[in-house]
Amino acid sequence: MNLKSIEPPLLEVMNLNTTFSATGAQIPAVRDVSFTLKKGEVLGIVGESGSGKSVTMRSILGLSRRYGETTGKVLWQGQNLVTMPENKIRQIRGGEIAMIFQEPMTSLNPLLTVGMQIDETLKAHTTMSSPERKKRAIEMLDLVGIPAAASRLSEYPHQFSGGMRQRVMIAIALAARPKLLLADEPTTALDVTIQAQILDLILSLAKDFNMGVILVTHDLGVVAQTCEQVAVMYAGRIVEEGAVRAVLKSPQHPYTVGLMRSVPQNVPPRTPLYSIPGTPPSLLALPNGCAFAPRCPNKTQNCGDARPELQHKNGRALACFNKIEAHDGAAA
Repeated sequence: MNLKSIEPPLLEVMNLNTTFSATGAQIPAVRDVSFTLKKGEVLGIVGESGSGKSVTMRSILGLSRRYGETTGKVLWQGQNLVTMPENKIRQIRGGEIAMIFQEPMTSLNPLLTVGMQIDETLKAHTTMSSPERKKRAIEMLDLVGIPAAASRLSEYPHQFSGGMRQRVMIAIALAARPKLLLADEPTTALDVTIQAQILDLILSLAKDFNMGVILVTHDLGVVAQTCEQVAVMYAGRIVEEGAVRAVLKSPQHPYTVGLMRSVPQNVPPRTPLYSIPGTPPSLLALPNGCAFAPRCPNKTQNCGDARPELQHKNGRALACFNKIEAHDGAAA
């Protein structure tokens, strides 16, 4: 018997909902999101801007509490992070579960040196002495590929390039040796070469630390190269989920097919690129039925009247009344 197959999940998210209040209205940013992550596994969450990916990550860590209401369960080592008191979740946040935010210049403190910001994490989540923390900080900067690590501890974020600032963010996130890393579009605004280096670095460190990773991105190419499982989000919900190879080879949700068609492949010069018709719906005025129905080429009357539930079958999950068969997906 494969013991790994019966090992309990590292993280289990069940019926997660996050709602914000604005001008007297309720905005459902995350709706009934459920997924599991195994130890050492890399899960990709993909979707257009505004689909709820980043809010899902912040809801897992309790960072959305200040601005909205979160319900459901986020089980971490038998404890529900959603209902956990703030003083307790702070012990987990940054220590057992770390997060890389998508824009380092708005996440790093411009008034503190890089060394001080790494030291803050180590002081909060380890019992290391000051010399030990400094040694670990140098080790982390060296580990993420920053030259002359010892001399750069005293420098400020503005003295680093965009790619180097992102490496600093990774160093801070991994300093306390977390068991789970949430990476929220860690390569946004970086050039392709640096993007590849950052992704390779995250995967390499995840393997070295046997760490689970949730990678948020809008790029299916990144998902194909880095992830084992993928969840496709639209209007705050997961609409398709499964093993990366299976989902990308035979997507079943029309939205997933649209995302794949939006990736240029062998396109002749001056040929218009494909884009999914229409725009994502406003969270203040979601359709009564399937949120993707107004943009869906396969919609029927049923799609506008009822919301499809996420159904699990044979390792795949799908929320669609008119799924696309394998040959249709390939043709699309």
